[in-house]
Amino acid sequence: MANRNVKGHVQSLIAAVQFLTRIPVPLTVPFEERTLARSVIYFPAAGALIGIVSACGLGLFAWLLPPLAAAVVALALWIALSGGLHVDGWMDTADGVLSHRSRERMLEIMKDSRVGAMGVIAGVLLLLFKFALLAELAEAVPSRPSMLVWLVVCPIWSRWWMGAAIALYPNARQGQGMGAMFHGVRWRHPAAAFAAAFLLTAAALNAVGYSLPEAAGAAALFAAISALTGLAGASWLARKLGGLTGDTYGALNEGVEVAFLAAVIVVWRLMEQA
Repeated sequence: MANRNVKGHVQSLIAAVQFLTRIPVPLTVPFEERTLARSVIYFPAAGALIGIVSACGLGLFAWLLPPLAAAVVALALWIALSGGLHVDGWMDTADGVLSHRSRERMLEIMKDSRVGAMGVIAGVLLLLFKFALLAELAEAVPSRPSMLVWLVVCPIWSRWWMGAAIALYPNARQGQGMGAMFHGVRWRHPAAAFAAAFLLTAAALNAVGYSLPEAAGAAALFAAISALTGLAGASWLARKLGGLTGDTYGALNEGVEVAFLAAVIVVWRLMEQA
């Protein structure tokens, strides 16, 4: 029984990495209800992998290239690690909810594989904002390499919120679409994911010199920022659509990421001026 339980969790971890990233894991796992529901626990771990690779890329390019160029390359790497899945969700969501049509028509627009004007505008603005924030980090990295830790931590909390949103809000498509794959998610899954995200964050911060109380305090602060941002976005989308969809989970991930990075830059600048 214990071996079967361990095997199930390993399969769920692999499923989380395969579902949320393009990092190759040459193993086959059953994408069934129980495995997918439990994979939510490991969403932060998948985010940590994306963050580690992205931070290593930004750190390398910040030493070799000017900050703006380094930010472009790091942003491309960051997007590639998830296969553009969440950016696509952001654009599809913008096309639907900014069309100001009926709920049913919004959902139809979001299913269309073609990208409309609002999706393009929203996508460009998102990438410009991320680029600007990464450029700020790239400029700081040569003198303060520890700033890279925030790029590690950022995807941890955005992926945690995706799991929380799956548990908190109904599926807008009533059993259809990607969101229906996770209908077995219960609150215990994102609750366990929160614990994992908190521990991963505290460990990452402690590794770059923060004391354990400082790391725990910073983890609590940015967990709150991520949760409040995600809750505001998810509540607004759910009112528009009658629930959430696979596209909106991706949009929420992107929204939490930019809010997290913006908060990091604001806090850092305030501390520099103090």
